[in-house]
Amino acid sequence: MKVTELFQFKNEQIKILHFTWFAFFVSFFAWFSMAPLATTMMEDMGWLTPQHIAALGICNVVLTIPARIIIGSLLDKYGPRIVYSGLLVVMSIPAVVFAFGDTWSQLMISRLILGSIGASFVIGIRMVAEWFPPKNVGFAEGIYGGWGNFGSAAAAMLLPWFALTLLGGDNGYRYALAFTGVICFIYGIIYFICVRDTPEGKALVKPKKASALEVSSWGDLVQLILWTIPLGAAVGISSWRLNGLGFISDTVINMIYAVIVGVLIFQVFNILKVNIPRLKKGVPEEDRYKFKNVGALNSTYFANFGAELAIVSMLPMFFQLTFSLSASQAGLIAASFAFINLVARPLGGFLSDRMGNRRKVMLVYMLGITLGLFGMGMMNSSWPLVLAVAITVLTSVFVQGAEGATYSIVPMIKKRVTGQIAGMAGAYGNVGATVYLTLYTFVTPQQFFFILASGALISFVVCYFTLEEPKNSFGEEYYLTDDELQQQAEADAALQRKAQ
Repeated sequence: MKVTELFQFKNEQIKILHFTWFAFFVSFFAWFSMAPLATTMMEDMGWLTPQHIAALGICNVVLTIPARIIIGSLLDKYGPRIVYSGLLVVMSIPAVVFAFGDTWSQLMISRLILGSIGASFVIGIRMVAEWFPPKNVGFAEGIYGGWGNFGSAAAAMLLPWFALTLLGGDNGYRYALAFTGVICFIYGIIYFICVRDTPEGKALVKPKKASALEVSSWGDLVQLILWTIPLGAAVGISSWRLNGLGFISDTVINMIYAVIVGVLIFQVFNILKVNIPRLKKGVPEEDRYKFKNVGALNSTYFANFGAELAIVSMLPMFFQLTFSLSASQAGLIAASFAFINLVARPLGGFLSDRMGNRRKVMLVYMLGITLGLFGMGMMNSSWPLVLAVAITVLTSVFVQGAEGATYSIVPMIKKRVTGQIAGMAGAYGNVGATVYLTLYTFVTPQQFFFILASGALISFVVCYFTLEEPKNSFGEEYYLTDDELQQQAEADAALQRKAQ
């Protein structure tokens, strides 16, 4: 696919891509609406402190991890159109509640629930994969992720102006926050009306059971369980931080830990329930896939998207203190990470489509992240500012390009469970951010960059030894088994009968 094709709006394939990346844009616009208005909220409410804002920041991401797993299962079962529309409409409620909240409980609970909108990312991954063939899916997924991710930057740029200049008054920020919820509600309806799950005459291939990811061997079953445990642990870490900030009592934190353990046990039970009968019966050779590839992509998203979220959180202060800059100057430099997303992530997908080997592209990107972050760890006040900015921008190109390369592979591992695989990999991005930001509280910024570089290097090693080139990486159609082809043919026939 060429860049010029992105402007062929009469092409339904392109139309779906634009509708879908904008749905992701709207999601991130609402998800990151609080940060640019945080100081205004503190001034208006009086009792709100920086510690409250920090706690709300944790609440904003803590449920994203389990939500991405749940949403991944739902979209494989019901299809991306219904799930995306439903998520946007439902999340409009906590967005409006947060906007007009006056008590700590109202703000905390609504922000906690609103964090689930971060799971929207995995829905579009499945939708784009349904409309674009393997040879073009990397670039299309990169456009979806990169342009949609820009919603966070748009919130930072537009909401303060909307709240303070356009609306003004004591409640201007509240109406600005509520506006994000209204947009979610309206666009959720628009998306439901204007898109379809699949091209005309083609049915959505679904897993037989969506309560847990299907695997192909007993060894893969063990790997799936082991990779599931850190997802709960990351939620526990976020809760522990809230407890440390004094916003959760010891009694409540113990209850949360008990719930996390209970949910993990339930999830493991579902994994066993879905897979033990399947493995006892025997999985046909053609229906097998290797879970180690899923694990490799979990590690890449942990190392690249996790690093991006962590770096964005600390980069303004790092530049301000290291190079004696003003807050606005440091903020402008830090904003380069969000702006680079518009180009870098699609470029990662594009190169994955064009270079003839998706595995090698992934390895080059992870090595580039390692070297870039190592260079950032060497930065200090003696460096020329221009050189420091150049290293930062170059590193961001590799970080976000690697995200595009990751999701150019995800749809090809096992087509019918793309939602669940995308959900797990996406969740590991948030796990990475949680782990990295926790470690950041114990080290210097330079040491922190070295930690991030180590994470990228570990992922490079994992991918080098475990990641395989997907089947039919550059074909016109995704690899499907005979059983899946039969299922699709039956569904296609049903669609034709319904149309008649």
